[in-house]
Amino acid sequence: MPSGIPYIIGNEAAERFSFYGMKAALAVFIVNYLHLMGDVPVDAVSEATSTEWVHNFVFWVYLTPLAGAIVSDRFLGKYKTIISLSVVYCLGHLALALMGIAGPAKWFLLLGLGLITIGAGGIKPCVSAHVGDQFGPNNQHLLTRIFNWFYFSINLGSVVATIIIPWTLEWYGPHWAFGIPGVLMAIATIAFWMGRNDFVHIPPSGRTFTKEIFSRRGIVTIGKLAGIFAFVSIFWSLFDQTATTWVFQAQDMNLQLLGFELLPSQIQAVNPFLILILIPVFTYGIYPLVNKFWHLTPLRKMGVGLFLTAASFGVSAIIQQWIDAGQSPTIAWQLLAYLLLTSGEIMVSIVCLEFAYKNSPLSMKSWIMSVNLAAVAAGNLLTAQINHFIQVPSPVASELSDYQKAKDDNPEQGNIFTYSGFDEKVATDDDIIVNFTDKGAVKSRQVPAQSSLENAATLIQHAANENDHKFPLTEQGQQLIDGVTDRYGSQLRYLVINSTTASILSNGPDKKPLTKWDTGVLITYSSEAAVSKNESIFAGIQPDKPWLESRREELGITEATQDEENPHAPYTREFIAGGQTKLQGASYFWFFTGLMTLTAIIFIPVSMRFKEVD
Repeated sequence: MPSGIPYIIGNEAAERFSFYGMKAALAVFIVNYLHLMGDVPVDAVSEATSTEWVHNFVFWVYLTPLAGAIVSDRFLGKYKTIISLSVVYCLGHLALALMGIAGPAKWFLLLGLGLITIGAGGIKPCVSAHVGDQFGPNNQHLLTRIFNWFYFSINLGSVVATIIIPWTLEWYGPHWAFGIPGVLMAIATIAFWMGRNDFVHIPPSGRTFTKEIFSRRGIVTIGKLAGIFAFVSIFWSLFDQTATTWVFQAQDMNLQLLGFELLPSQIQAVNPFLILILIPVFTYGIYPLVNKFWHLTPLRKMGVGLFLTAASFGVSAIIQQWIDAGQSPTIAWQLLAYLLLTSGEIMVSIVCLEFAYKNSPLSMKSWIMSVNLAAVAAGNLLTAQINHFIQVPSPVASELSDYQKAKDDNPEQGNIFTYSGFDEKVATDDDIIVNFTDKGAVKSRQVPAQSSLENAATLIQHAANENDHKFPLTEQGQQLIDGVTDRYGSQLRYLVINSTTASILSNGPDKKPLTKWDTGVLITYSSEAAVSKNESIFAGIQPDKPWLESRREELGITEATQDEENPHAPYTREFIAGGQTKLQGASYFWFFTGLMTLTAIIFIPVSMRFKEVD
């Protein structure tokens, strides 16, 4: 075995820990923590916005390898590219760890993710190729074994990170949660530098590389493969939602497993864990068995994998239907979805690497691998754009920053801030009035149609009290408030969100649903009995209270939520304006299930026309 291999394996395990650990915590951090990182709380981010941001980030992570491959093969070579951009990678983690310590947290978030994108773009297309460079004619037979260890190190780092980092975020906060991956990335960089004298260094190809890319053969090869990669990009559009929408779904599920209470973000560890188990099952069991009856070419494997992926999102859609009905299903159902999705990953992602390698010229294999990564980027861009499109804006989206600006301009400004409504005039009956605490947290909002919303909320709470605090189903609740209209003559709309939350919405002064002028009330059942008391996996070493709870107390937000004189106890009411989504609940997951199913069906005739290299 080449002497430089242990350094590469160590580097890869630590680098994957840093990336997947950071990514595992990112979506939840953006929604629940980002707005509380400064001295004064700022506007919170919705789940749809968080999903959009995370998938935009992943888009750039997987698009920049195209540039990284050019830098490596045209100018610097693999070793210099990896070591230099690893330092940039480390600086990105440092910026994330410093959020809230100096400067606006949002800008440090963007800076950190930007630097990680550049670093990852330089590393991804080079590391696996650098492994292959270490082998010559006398030890080529060891290449399969080392790539197995290489893939094992990736998944081992991912499993450990997605268990530890979400727990660290929950109990020790963002500085540690993003700092620890930074330390691992620094270790990865040092490990790689230590092997510099043991590596085989392949010099860059220079102008030859550029000529090959833009040659007729290069353009034709990319054109042929791009048609297949387009279908694979839809797979990645769904798969990478395990870090976003599946995490948010898990928040509404019963997370008790084997006597422990898991965190929603920790469920992501199931995927790399199943990878380690299922790869030998498919390689030595399923594939040989099926091949006896039906020749499994790479494209046929990929086609089956696309259908499995559609099935996994079908399961997630059914789970969401239960949540929409006010139930709290066990996390075991999402584990079933993960089993189907991971099986699809093995048959699509891993097989696509084999397919791309076999169907590209020897001189272009690194570049084709980068183009394959661009398919991952395209899928994430699609998810980001869909989540951007379905968001309904809010007329008070910047209410906290607007209030702070008014306070700066006028020190005598009280704790009340008024937004003009649909008529764009202040001091009229469609104004939205926000009441802040002395420390800048939102205490309450007064919205148009509030009295009608209050009346309807009372009817819903009365029905919930008679049913052991369970909210009526959407259809039943709509019947209960039938005839209750807002001040503009529109029927109010009722919707169950999960087992502890329901909403009532008004079309607002424009009388149109799903616009920024919609107003509503969120009703939350907040009894102590609704809070799980199961121990977490690391119960023995965690602080007395979660970091987020302590942070809210520091900012004085508790005075806005812990009102001992709340006349609606054990329910709380929060009035909202806009900020809804056009595709919510189970409809969201059924949309992607249908998209993936249609993609898999169309893939069948397309793949049959492609002549594979055996």
